[in-house]
Amino acid sequence: MQSEMNFYKFDRAEWSQFHSQNFTSVTDAELAQLRSLNDEISLDDVKTIYSPLRHLIHIRYEDYQGDMFTLSRFLGMQRNPHTPFIIGIAGSVAVGKSTTARLLQLLLSRAYPDKRVQQITTDGFLYPNAELERRGILDRKGFPESYDMQLLIHFMNNVKNASGVVRAPKYSHQIYDIVPDEYEVIDRPDILIVEGINVLQLPSKQPIYVSDYFDFSIYVDADPTLIEQWYLERFGILLDTAFTDPSNYYYQYAIGDRKDAFDMARKVWRDVNLKNLKEYILPTKNRADIILHKTTGHKIDQVALRKW
Repeated sequence: MQSEMNFYKFDRAEWSQFHSQNFTSVTDAELAQLRSLNDEISLDDVKTIYSPLRHLIHIRYEDYQGDMFTLSRFLGMQRNPHTPFIIGIAGSVAVGKSTTARLLQLLLSRAYPDKRVQQITTDGFLYPNAELERRGILDRKGFPESYDMQLLIHFMNNVKNASGVVRAPKYSHQIYDIVPDEYEVIDRPDILIVEGINVLQLPSKQPIYVSDYFDFSIYVDADPTLIEQWYLERFGILLDTAFTDPSNYYYQYAIGDRKDAFDMARKVWRDVNLKNLKEYILPTKNRADIILHKTTGHKIDQVALRKW
């Protein structure tokens, strides 16, 4: 174990020692269903990395429930209020946040069969492409100003206050836009996992931030050169699956010259995603409770645990 600034750092072998005795088993078939397009994750990752992480979340969740009980006693409430435990997962585009979110949802659902564990991405809170065009920021999609932060904060507030069924706009990567008249439904969860590149950011002139609603947070980290490789690999897979569907956003690139398509993707990575990562996403890394650092092949080689 290394100690640096406000983080304890563990290599893979050291971190694996923190798993609980109640290991949650996962099958290869389940992993295949929840992993993102070109992400890689193994049963060994589940046991070595995610089982200790689930155990830590279990401890934090028990502490949280205790805090809620103490607060309700102080306020003289007859019943403990139903206030969900919210986990935030941040990191770059194409780093594997979605896989981490879905795997944690599975593990926590198994650990708490009597609890409702739900997961959502903040992609749905991007402004529709038409609105981004109207504002002249379509080429800055993913940057802080491209999100309807007021709507996202309103959503988080309603969830945290257990305001019944809460709906969020639905985003489709196939059409690269918000899906009209379709919504993600969050129904009084006990645990909610919120995944997105922007969840740990501190937008200017905001009285409250998305991260203020989090009770635990994770940052998925990797060298930008590796993330670019994963981003381009994912782009290639999207092209391979889009050429038969004219309604797919990637169809126009799938039926065209492949070199031109990849030149465009590299430009988008350099001018949009890498710029966003360096200026707005990476600076939030040290605000997370846990940093999962990935190396070649999406293998997590180091875990950093926040001290305070």
